[in-house]
Amino acid sequence: MVSSNVDALGIIFPNSYDATVPELVTERLMASIPFASRYRMIDFVLSGMVNAGIDNISVIVRKNYHSLMDHLGSGRAWDLSRKNGGLNIVPPFAEKAVKVYHGRVEALASILTFLRDQKEKYVIMADTNIAANYDFKDVINQHIATNADVTVIYTRRETSPEALAVNVEQGDMYYTLNLADGRVTDIKINPKEAGEHNLSMNIYVVNRELLIQQIEDAYVKGYPFYERDVLIPQVRDLNVQGYEYTGYLALITSLRSYCHENMRLLDEKNADALFSGNHIYTKVRDDNPSRYTSDAKVKNVMAADGCIIEGEVENCVLFRGVKIKKGAVVKNSILMQDTVVEENAHVEYVITDKNVTITSGKDVKGAMSYPFYVAKHKIV
Repeated sequence: MVSSNVDALGIIFPNSYDATVPELVTERLMASIPFASRYRMIDFVLSGMVNAGIDNISVIVRKNYHSLMDHLGSGRAWDLSRKNGGLNIVPPFAEKAVKVYHGRVEALASILTFLRDQKEKYVIMADTNIAANYDFKDVINQHIATNADVTVIYTRRETSPEALAVNVEQGDMYYTLNLADGRVTDIKINPKEAGEHNLSMNIYVVNRELLIQQIEDAYVKGYPFYERDVLIPQVRDLNVQGYEYTGYLALITSLRSYCHENMRLLDEKNADALFSGNHIYTKVRDDNPSRYTSDAKVKNVMAADGCIIEGEVENCVLFRGVKIKKGAVVKNSILMQDTVVEENAHVEYVITDKNVTITSGKDVKGAMSYPFYVAKHKIV
């Protein structure tokens, strides 16, 4: 862990973009979706904050948050189990003023008293639909050097058709930036133009006093969304700077993209690009190392601890405790925690949730463009 603190606190919105992956969030939220064989999506942004020395982090949840609370616990895995600051999970109705929110303005309005009581000068706000190895200390240094009111982290990439089809009514919008000499001059919502854009990663560094003023003004006017209702109207009046993220990232916009981004990590170069920077922390599950029997045939597999492989596995991401029995064949699939594939079953282009059992002799197949999903605790 990084010991030198920066003068910032973190706020994470774990339910943003839930609607883009409805299959995976029936009993969880975007932040607790398993990713890369042993992690959850929140681990990346949370670890980035901790690695920057941020030790005061609030997670404002909206619904389906029990799995996230189980994963985060007291925050000990991230060195956030503290008397002062540390990890603060804010569920709806935890206090009289806290309610189920629609956008960031409503979420932040419910913790305004908390924000006023804090001492940090800056606030970092982030969603959890992107897995990346963040360097928030560098972002804050640029924010200070440019005397910015707001700094927006963005990346250069094409906007996918799935991203353009998000549920605008729920506020799950994507934003692109126009910049001039590093300063943001315009912000567009779900642009239809083809080609590369400066795609906002929905991560903002804001001066805390300015943020409080923005939320107070917006909330009394009934505005729910920070980007659309607050930042866009003020973009020419404030010094809004862009910070370009050039590293590896995985953007989850659908079940297909979830499958694709996991599979990309089977390429060693991509895995190194995501994990070779600052350390990514996660909840520890004390388990035995994965075991491969003499009959096992394994090729290009990312496997977490606790797996037992007796059959044939190729091009797969296996989470903790997965068991592939003798004679089973599993290819191009993502098997989440404690999935069991019994003898002589054949599985291809399948995503299984936790504690799924594929019984003996079953043939379960999807396609790369449309992976077959098996819900949690199901027996096929």
